[in-house]
Amino acid sequence: MRDNPHFNLIATAASGLEALTGKELRNLGIDCQVENGRARFEGTIETIAQTNLWLRTADRVKIVIGEFDAYSFDELFEKVKALPWEEYLPLDANFPVAGKSIKSKLYSTPDCQAITKKAIVERLRSYYHRPQNLPFTETGASYQLEVILRKDHVMLLLDTTGPSLFKRGYRLEKGGAPLKENMAAALVKLTNWYNDKPFVDPVCGSGTLCIEAALIGHQIAPGFNREFSCEQWEWVPSEVFEHARHQAEETADYDVKLDITGYDINGEMIDIARANANEIGLGDSITFKQQALKDFSTEKEKGVIVANPPYGERLGEENSTQKLYEEMGKIFQPLTTWSKYILTSDLAFEDYYGQKATKKRKLYNGSLRTDYFQYWGQRK
Repeated sequence: MRDNPHFNLIATAASGLEALTGKELRNLGIDCQVENGRARFEGTIETIAQTNLWLRTADRVKIVIGEFDAYSFDELFEKVKALPWEEYLPLDANFPVAGKSIKSKLYSTPDCQAITKKAIVERLRSYYHRPQNLPFTETGASYQLEVILRKDHVMLLLDTTGPSLFKRGYRLEKGGAPLKENMAAALVKLTNWYNDKPFVDPVCGSGTLCIEAALIGHQIAPGFNREFSCEQWEWVPSEVFEHARHQAEETADYDVKLDITGYDINGEMIDIARANANEIGLGDSITFKQQALKDFSTEKEKGVIVANPPYGERLGEENSTQKLYEEMGKIFQPLTTWSKYILTSDLAFEDYYGQKATKKRKLYNGSLRTDYFQYWGQRK
């Protein structure tokens, strides 16, 4: 790897969250271009460390090794082989190739993967003077590659993250329908909550929304508690991530007092939520209580409620979830200065809740289409 290399990078994100990821990048001082499912940007190894540590709503940070159009397998082979793979992959690199082909002449994804792998091997064999009869052992660090074809345009990507960024490292246990951590962070970021306001999740489950709010409120880097695959690469100096983590530690504000409460009718879920919050050191920042939604009340003002109630996707659950939505409408109606944000796949939610939302936003919770119903509080 050349000295102080500069990379073309992308941060991938779930459909509907790209703009949030782009905003996060800009808040880190990084110019970017938002596209479907990703944000493009440029940077150094330091940028890779910074974005892996700090992006709350993204899935992964990937290096764009090359881009080109290809209409035949021969063209794909030659153009992949022409890329400088030796700058990224050492002789013992373990480099599996994932793939995807959408609306392209080369529609067979397994063939595209196999040809990409063969082209990389040929390039490395020539560079490392490896005889044809000696296979690559691939016993070293993992360099996960991806070949993506979309409308005959090819992207070759190298994943710097490893397990998705939603894996923060604090979730010891989860409930039956857990919300991914980056999705939970996105739901908090889409509200008008600041760390001087009360925050309530009335159906908190394993506590993910409250924990993500606390991470945001304390300005704690969401990736602080985990490692990334690129830290094992020989051309990534260990001091880069050490410095990035030190800066993150300096940025965190552990002294700010947060008013964050999670309620759930299920006492076992409350125990799990407490254990998860304690695992990441936020047990003192969040109050978890066993309580049914119908018993919720507060004298506080200008708070924010964020809820991811059960969607009733299974047969026979519709009536119970619709009653829950009706209950929410009645319980939340007197809280005129509070803003309420509810995620559900039930597009008739407003009918049961009893009020039209101030704003709706389409989001995907995994592969499930949902709407984020937003009710903004009155200003006093």
